[in-house]
Amino acid sequence: MKKLVICFVVLFSVLSYSQTPEKLFSKANTFYKNGNYSKAIEGYLSIEKQGFQSDELFYNLGNSYYKLNKVAPSIYYYEKALKINPANEDAISNLAFAKRMTIDVIEELPKSFLQRFSANVIQKFSFDTWAIIAVTASFIAALLFLFYYFSSETKVKLLFFNTSILVGFMMVLSAFFAFKNYDIVKNTKTAIIFKDKVDVKNAPTNTSEDVFELHEGTKVQILDELDNWRKIKLADGKIGWTTANKLKEI
Repeated sequence: MKKLVICFVVLFSVLSYSQTPEKLFSKANTFYKNGNYSKAIEGYLSIEKQGFQSDELFYNLGNSYYKLNKVAPSIYYYEKALKINPANEDAISNLAFAKRMTIDVIEELPKSFLQRFSANVIQKFSFDTWAIIAVTASFIAALLFLFYYFSSETKVKLLFFNTSILVGFMMVLSAFFAFKNYDIVKNTKTAIIFKDKVDVKNAPTNTSEDVFELHEGTKVQILDELDNWRKIKLADGKIGWTTANKLKEI
């Protein structure tokens, strides 16, 4: 009887836990609609702490922080939303507005054709999306090949054969984009500056020379780590060192 009661309690706890994120999200949305953005943030953050992630959750967090004029957190969560779903147009649009609140004006270095292609095509969708496209294309290619195999008319067979080859090529290309995107996401670390003002140094020591300064909300790329120091790079090519507590990795 005791074991039965324990099993019931555990099962009830699991079921309650599985419903919690949905209830919290709905409650946080209500706070947001009523203009209580601080309470909305508390609700969204409690969902994140449970390990749940989605572009919609991070997008709502970005909106809430933006309403409170908190530059760094709003940009941080818009970027997290886009990391999950690069095609989220609302997050792209709101991120542009949030960046207008930043102090630093950084001009990006000119990109090569391959870099532009990667940014505008390969990274346009997440690697999960590219993988789904590849799998879908493989099924369509197999189906078209079956139509080709069982067709009797020459023109129809030629049509199905050529189409299956084209879709097969799309499958291979999508699979390549998925692996390439995954590699980029895995090996590229980015972060947002979370301090009002950060003096970036030319070496990972407190006594080293300051080379430039940054302000909250600026996005940087993390190139290397040494103890509590992070080697960062800006979009304009500048490189320096700062401590980990001054930024937050996306």
